[in-house]
Amino acid sequence: MTIRITEHIWIPLSDGTRLGARLWLPQDDAKVPAILEYIPYRKRDGTRGRDEPMHGFFAQNGYAAIRVDMRGSGESDGHMADEYLKQEQDDALEVIAWIAAQPWCDGNVGMMGKSWGGFNGLQVASRRPPALKAIITAYSTDNRYTDDIHYMGGLLLNDNFWWGTIMLAYQARPLDPEIVGEGWRDAWLKRIGNLPFFPALWLEHQRYDDYWKHGSVCEDFSDIEVPVLAIGGWADSYTNAVPRLLEGLKTPRKAIIGPWGHIYPQDGVPGPAIGFLQEAVRWWDHWLKGRDTGVMNEPDLRAYINDSVAPTGTRTDAPGRWVGEANWPSPSIAPKTFALGSDHALHTGTAPAGTLTICSPQSHGKAGGEWMGTGCVGEHPTDQRLDDGAALVFDTPVLTESFDVLGAPVLKLSVASDKPVAQVSVRLSDIRPDGTVTRISYQVLNLTHRDSHENPEALVPGQFYDVTVKLNDCGHRFAAGHAIRVAIGTSYWPMVWPSPELATLTIDTSSSTLSLPVRSSNDASVVLPPPAHGPATTITQLDPGTVRRWSSQDHVAGTTTYVTEGIGGLFGEGILRFDDIGTELSHSLKRNLTISDYEPLSANYLLTQSYQMGRDGWRIGIDSTTEMRSDKDTFYLTGKLSVSENGTVVKTREWSQSFPRDLM
Repeated sequence: MTIRITEHIWIPLSDGTRLGARLWLPQDDAKVPAILEYIPYRKRDGTRGRDEPMHGFFAQNGYAAIRVDMRGSGESDGHMADEYLKQEQDDALEVIAWIAAQPWCDGNVGMMGKSWGGFNGLQVASRRPPALKAIITAYSTDNRYTDDIHYMGGLLLNDNFWWGTIMLAYQARPLDPEIVGEGWRDAWLKRIGNLPFFPALWLEHQRYDDYWKHGSVCEDFSDIEVPVLAIGGWADSYTNAVPRLLEGLKTPRKAIIGPWGHIYPQDGVPGPAIGFLQEAVRWWDHWLKGRDTGVMNEPDLRAYINDSVAPTGTRTDAPGRWVGEANWPSPSIAPKTFALGSDHALHTGTAPAGTLTICSPQSHGKAGGEWMGTGCVGEHPTDQRLDDGAALVFDTPVLTESFDVLGAPVLKLSVASDKPVAQVSVRLSDIRPDGTVTRISYQVLNLTHRDSHENPEALVPGQFYDVTVKLNDCGHRFAAGHAIRVAIGTSYWPMVWPSPELATLTIDTSSSTLSLPVRSSNDASVVLPPPAHGPATTITQLDPGTVRRWSSQDHVAGTTTYVTEGIGGLFGEGILRFDDIGTELSHSLKRNLTISDYEPLSANYLLTQSYQMGRDGWRIGIDSTTEMRSDKDTFYLTGKLSVSENGTVVKTREWSQSFPRDLM
């Protein structure tokens, strides 16, 4: 089917604000259901390469597909003060009503999105707009505190600072004069003048307070009444929400979890990618067109079970197989429990009791890879032996039988700390026959949050506490001839910010166990279609760019430095030109994280960033430097932003903010 694309349309809101949108329609003039994607990443030149083949595919299959930039982003009017605000949801309600009333729409609307768009799809569904009939949410979460880019296990993720810095560049990009016309520059400079210091917004809220509860649909799953298809990936960081959505939602719901990182599954890396767009059309046909496509006969959860792989930082493919769980929670999954022994072994029977202590060097975690996989080189966890020497490790004997785990491993610890604020990191790994060690799942926990993220409590030094650490959900086959390892440390740098003091933990092994969710079903493998795409926009790669990652240890100063550097393309895409609009894009960013092994207050995070965009006669440059450090009581954040037009600086901003450490 041929399609029609409208490069730009304005959607008017009741307060006079206009939101910019791109529209894909089937060639004929029939009224059809509409699919909305609503995000702040610039439909004109930000996500154009991804949008075109996806939304074009939907139009080819009889849908109106509309990609809307949120208030204050792209060419849309207004100011974006933060993520997931009520204003964002209110605007979406108006957008959905506007779409349903258009002459090309039959009144039925679906909403879909990845990451931010997956978040607000759930949030908008909870507001129950009448025209919204179903959603697809990919790589999102039901809990903004426990499973987003800001905090993990009650600890500050360093990606909070990384993402906040990227948002400075993203939101400092100009409105396109070809769309907006003469007033583009004034609107752009006003936008920069109102730009919030994003990482500081999120650091201000260090516990699960009302700020995070807003937009966390786990607060009341019953608010969502439309059908939900949830998508996750084992290499992504937002997968834990998928089983929770299946369990918590009372509306029709299904889920797919593949091996991928933070990439739509039709382009998924690590592969195999799947025909996600065909699956989406099946979902939309069922709920928006009333056709029985058989989608509701699928298992509640279709999941990929990874086979063991060598622990290399770059992984383009993941060996394994698809399985289905007809119901979730699944009656075919039961815990297999191991006792931690004072002999550093995992026992299926009685284990020798005793106490063991651990005080990891602060650079423990350097083999952990990135918090969120995005398909870049070098982002996966490397050989865990690099970190195992700085942790307590407990191993099984070599396995004589293979078995699958699907779900969340759980470690129960009896633990004491010699400091009132301390953290624990837990890694579950596959010991391969050649001795290499591949991380399968992990979790970190601020021990002051052991009972509550809402009301943390300081530890009493020397007192033992029963603590439960629920690791990230995973799907993995432990093969015969391999062994299982759990490793316990007291830091996880450079992924999370260190606790204020060097803490030693004591583990009472007599009350400590590991439980794995072992799958007993032998059902036939799930079959998913191969990837398909709609017509692509023409892109010229002007330069392939480079992506580098390395760590180094200064044996004189005792410091470890972790560096990532993307030159030309933040996620390895290089310097690009969208040929049909003539716009060129280049995004470079360097992260430099340094820490001394025995001084947590030495932690320092420095980011430098350069974003270049434009075309002949119109060139925009955005440069920033941001830095984070802390002392025992306070976090300190600084930032500088400089924006230029055709080589002349037109606007600068500076920030310097500090926040008390709240048991963190």
